[in-house]
Amino acid sequence: MLGSPDLQPAFSPRAFQSGFTRAYAVNILLVEDNLELAQWLAKVLRDAQYGVDCAHDGEQALRRLHEGGYDLMLLDLKLPDMDGRGVLRRLRRARDDLPVLVLTASGSLDIKVDSLEIGADDYLVKPFEVRELLARIKALIRRRGRAGSSQLYCADLSYDLDSREFRAAGEPLALPPREHAVLEALLLQQGRTLSKSQLVHTVFETDDEAGEDAIELYVHRLRRKLEPTGARIVTLRGLGYLLREAQA
Repeated sequence: MLGSPDLQPAFSPRAFQSGFTRAYAVNILLVEDNLELAQWLAKVLRDAQYGVDCAHDGEQALRRLHEGGYDLMLLDLKLPDMDGRGVLRRLRRARDDLPVLVLTASGSLDIKVDSLEIGADDYLVKPFEVRELLARIKALIRRRGRAGSSQLYCADLSYDLDSREFRAAGEPLALPPREHAVLEALLLQQGRTLSKSQLVHTVFETDDEAGEDAIELYVHRLRRKLEPTGARIVTLRGLGYLLREAQA
């Protein structure tokens, strides 16, 4: 069960403040004002192979959301300045359907119902078991991917959310880490356009010196590797890339 901060592992303040590695299939925004708890949760999530960025108040959370590139938000309700419900209202008013899992110490039915009514997708009361948190995260990601299992598909290209393995026409498709991250992002958002800047944010660390030219190179390589499959990466000029089935 989620324990006291005294039992939580040490964490590098520099790594915590500067942002985490983005070469993950799923990137999470963790909004929590308790610094020790946020550090511990971030480590738990990274150990489970999720990319994590943190925000400690409502305004910072909104700035992070504006940057984009997230697949899920873990949101504490009791935040300084703007509370979590305020952040959630702003998100839904912008017609952003990002999955939101509320984390709060309050077990009040009224607060739970209110959070769900204004747009939360799920609700978890502290303290909680880490394995329950991870299970709920996985369920929300599956729902966003419109899949009832851990398998996602685009034509004969498949991706396993648990093993993070791609298969092309049933055969393993091995990719270098950053090409893997680009294709993961496109498959998780299948049918939606991702801009080059969103892919940069997904693939690279905050401090990396990398630009959109690198994304073009990875997409070029991926297109060649996907030629034997029925999946295609399409360029929408001025907008970005999307993954979809090849036209007959």
